[in-house]
This record gives sequence, structure tokens and C-alpha cells, in this order.
Amino acid sequence: MSFSIIAAIGKNNELGKSNDLIWHLPDDLKFFKEKTMNKKIIMGRKTFESLPKLLPGRHHIVLSKNASFSEEVEVFSNINDLLKKYNNIDEEIFIIGGSSIYKIFLDYCDKIYLTEIEQECKDADVYFPTFNKSKWNIKVLDKKIENGILYKHILYKKKRK
Repeated sequence: MSFSIIAAIGKNNELGKSNDLIWHLPDDLKFFKEKTMNKKIIMGRKTFESLPKLLPGRHHIVLSKNASFSEEVEVFSNINDLLKKYNNIDEEIFIIGGSSIYKIFLDYCDKIYLTEIEQECKDADVYFPTFNKSKWNIKVLDKKIENGILYKHILYKKKRK
């Protein structure tokens, strides 16, 4: 099994505000779609509720104690049951948020796709967890300017011991 995190963050690890994205960058959303299409995506309840609808072409998995979801969504109440089910599957599974779900999966991930945005949001209320970047190989995939906002897509690959 291969877990990969995907997220867009500001200069201070800002992730969201009022259960929504802070920056709406169409090319970054396209990057997200390309990476996650035809994959399983894992998220928490709040992230799921923030989606406008089910994301087409992806299998939605929600990690939540609240089990009242539509039948198109696979729900796990704890990470151990989720890991048990997906432990022997040979495919990349994406973690798409929120903050507490990212924190839970950091130790299980082989890759992190981070969109690092060169802006700050003073009133952000959700932050990406800090992690030791020295334990990861870092590759800048591309740099872009969109709507006057500079950002980079960066791939962090866990160093092998």
C-alpha cells in the first residue's frame, strides 16, 4: 500500500479557513485532479462536507466517528480498520485532508505532494502539520504564477533507511 498526501499550503502552513480552501487556483485544482483521478481518496468528515459533490472518478473514503454518509462513501471509524483493509493493496491512495487526517497519516505516507503558495493568510483556522523535511527527498515539480500568486508544486519522497 502506498499512501500519498496532497495539499496546498501558505507560507505559514495555512491550509483552510471556515472549512474552505484559502486560495482558488484553477491550475492547482487541475494538478489535484490529475494526481487523484481514478484513485482512492481518504479524508475526514469536515473535508468531505466541504466538497461541493462527490469528486468524479474517485473512490471516497471518510475517516469519521459519524457514520451517516451516503452509500457511495466508504466510512471507517478508526485508522486501524482502514489500514487492515488497504494494507495489501498495490496502489497509490491519496490523503486529501483535513489537518488532523494529514497528521494521522504523515507516518504512513511515502510521498507528499505540496503546493507551496508564496502568500500568507492571517485569519486561517486550519494548518498543515509540521514535519521533518530532512527525512524526505525534495523535488520541485514546477513553479507557476496564477492570478498574481506564485506557487510551487513540490514532491517530498520519504528517504529509505
